[in-house]
Amino acid sequence: MTDFPFDAVGFDLDGTLLDTFQDLGAAVNHALSLGGYAPVPVDSSKDLIGGGAKIMLAQAVQAQGGIAGGLEGDDFRGLYKAMLRYYSENNAVHSAPYPHAREVVAELAERGVKMAVVTNKFEEFARSILTQLDFIAPFETVIGGDSMGKGADGKFLSKPHPQPVLEAQKRCGAGRFAFVGDSTYDVKAAKAANVPVIGAAYGYCDKPPRELGADAVIQSLDELVAALERL
Repeated sequence: MTDFPFDAVGFDLDGTLLDTFQDLGAAVNHALSLGGYAPVPVDSSKDLIGGGAKIMLAQAVQAQGGIAGGLEGDDFRGLYKAMLRYYSENNAVHSAPYPHAREVVAELAERGVKMAVVTNKFEEFARSILTQLDFIAPFETVIGGDSMGKGADGKFLSKPHPQPVLEAQKRCGAGRFAFVGDSTYDVKAAKAANVPVIGAAYGYCDKPPRELGADAVIQSLDELVAALERL
């Protein structure tokens, strides 16, 4: 029995555990080039990450005047599929764990804390990247944006919906659970699931870190264990 305040911790992936923007940006630019659009600076992909690959590409396309037929049209679907194909083959070229990620995960494991990954990236991609980086073993489960299926509206039950966070908590034993993420998607999902959430200020925050609404904010993963202990 551990005296640590949490039995399990869930982590967002992009911008929280892994720095992935270069590979995501390359995939977006590959699709944009096929559609006759100008490439976007790879650094700008940091501002698009959070809602998943489809939203990333949609925002990049809309910023250049949209696309005929809208985002549900055949043209956009073709670009989206091309982006996914490219990313499936090039998703761990530059991606890497953030500083202290491996160490803090190992420390939590030593304390008997179970861990989960909850991302809006497709589960297949998340598992592939973590496996290529030799970083999947510490996690009890990996829940992707498509793992919970679709709701009545036909959309995937992904963050900010609470279901992925609740499912992670369940798979980790349904004990005291906290979540770590870098975006409003993460904070809203955790709040809706009624679990405490820590904001990763070093990530791809879609708002100033102090405005995410998290219960605490860390500047680096080496601050995580202490922040969890204070919650």
